[in-house]
Amino acid sequence: MEKQSTNERTKKGSGGYSNITIKKETATRFRNYSKRFNKSHSDVLDGMIQYFKENNLDPFGEGTKIILDSIKKLEVKMMKKFDRLIAIIKNMEKTSIRPTYEMMLILYEAYVKDGRTPKREPVKLQEERMDFLEPRNTVPKVEHERMLQEFNEYKKRCNEILHNVEKVEPMMGKTYLKINIGIGDFESLKHQLR
Repeated sequence: MEKQSTNERTKKGSGGYSNITIKKETATRFRNYSKRFNKSHSDVLDGMIQYFKENNLDPFGEGTKIILDSIKKLEVKMMKKFDRLIAIIKNMEKTSIRPTYEMMLILYEAYVKDGRTPKREPVKLQEERMDFLEPRNTVPKVEHERMLQEFNEYKKRCNEILHNVEKVEPMMGKTYLKINIGIGDFESLKHQLR
C-alpha cells in the first residue's frame, strides 16, 4: 500500500527521486553549474529542459542554427526600418529643407545684385554712468547726524553681542555657537530689529 502512494507522488512530480548514471566529469561540471544559480540540481535541470523546449533548441547542433536564423531575421527587419527612416529624411530634405534653402539663396542673390552690401550694425554697449557721484536727494545735516549716531549705536550693540558669542564643541554632533545674553536683552534686541 505504501509503495503505491510513492508511485503516485512520482507521477505528479511532487516528490520522489530517481538516479541517472552519468560520467563523473559531467556530474562535476553540472554541480558547479548548479551552484551558480543557488538552486537544487533538479530545478536547474528542469529549467534547462524547459528552456530548450520553449525555444525549440536542439543541444546537438540545430539549436545554434535556429538562433542564428532568428538573429538574421531581426537584422533584416532592422535594415528595412533603417531604409524607411532614410527615405523619410530624404523626403524631408526634398520637400522642405532644399526649397527653403533655394528661396533664401535667391533672396540673398537679389539683395547683392541690387548693389547693397549687407551691413553689420555695431553692438551697442551700455554707456558707463558717472552720475551716481552727483547727489540726487540731499538729506538735512541734522537728520544725517542722527542717522550716523543710530548707526554707531547699532554697530556698538552688534560688537557687544559678538563679544558674548562662544564656540561650543560637544562630545557628539557638530560644533555650534552660543550667545550669552539675558532674556531681557534678547527681547529688546528683537524689538529693535522690527
